Amino acid sequence: MKYVGLDSQIRRNNFNSVLLLIAFPVLLLGMGYALLYFTRGEHQEDPNQLFLQIIPVVLAAVGIWFLIAWAGHAAFIRMATGSKPLDRIENKRVYNLVENLCISQGMTMPKVYIIEDDSLNAFASGISNRSYSVSLSRGIINKLDDEELEAVIAHELTHIKNKDVRLLIISIIFVGIFAFLAELAFRSLRFAGSGKKKSDGKGSGGIILIAIVITAIAYFLSILLRFGISRRREYLADAGAADMTKRPYALANALRKISNDPLIEAVESRDVAQLFIDNPKPSTHRSASWDNLFATHPPVEKRIELLEQFV
Repeated sequence: MKYVGLDSQIRRNNFNSVLLLIAFPVLLLGMGYALLYFTRGEHQEDPNQLFLQIIPVVLAAVGIWFLIAWAGHAAFIRMATGSKPLDRIENKRVYNLVENLCISQGMTMPKVYIIEDDSLNAFASGISNRSYSVSLSRGIINKLDDEELEAVIAHELTHIKNKDVRLLIISIIFVGIFAFLAELAFRSLRFAGSGKKKSDGKGSGGIILIAIVITAIAYFLSILLRFGISRRREYLADAGAADMTKRPYALANALRKISNDPLIEAVESRDVAQLFIDNPKPSTHRSASWDNLFATHPPVEKRIELLEQFV
């Protein structure tokens, strides 16, 4: 895959960020309207009027959720991945590699974190120069040589330069809203069995079933929106790392080693997993077509094949 250029990718990601900021609230409002329409009773107020009344409430709730998640995303990601600040004095090798790459690219030095896990993986996160960070597992530091580790760091720095990390955090925040609502609707079903039938013949259980279907569809659509911007970024970051280090074979070798043991035990969230250079969660059907369709990462074999074309 031909590298499209840093400026073009930044513009594309900025546009996609704005698109997501618009698309997710619109999808949420659409879900709200569907709930009002399909659960209305015969003598209830016109759903169109009710919908106009709830728009400000929904947008305000989304705004509050987004601001809280935006402000606390760094702490949440560190907690979800078990990453901690990497000691500079004891890890001069890592800091030298990061600093040299940042100097060559005119980048602000990101924070460097470590995940105490013998498996091999890494990720970048953050929304601005103050919060950008690169996290490396203990295994990837110990098991890769300097050229391979430099290539992995360059891959993560490319995510930062391309504004991939900001775009992914926006998608994680909004998908989390739909996941929360779908989970809430599903859990509510347990309390519906004892509900009495309404005069219009609709039981609370039936209303909740409708709510579950609608929220599940909305959640599925939000995931599709996220996958629309998730997988291509890995190819572009690979190409960016090859251009940054001038050693595409080093990243190809690193990916081969990573693919043999990428699983990070601390990572439980599929949303956070998409930040990593390779999927850190176990997949029991890694080669299944359905699993590949919804994979957060493209196949490592394909990425290595494309990198070898640079040689």
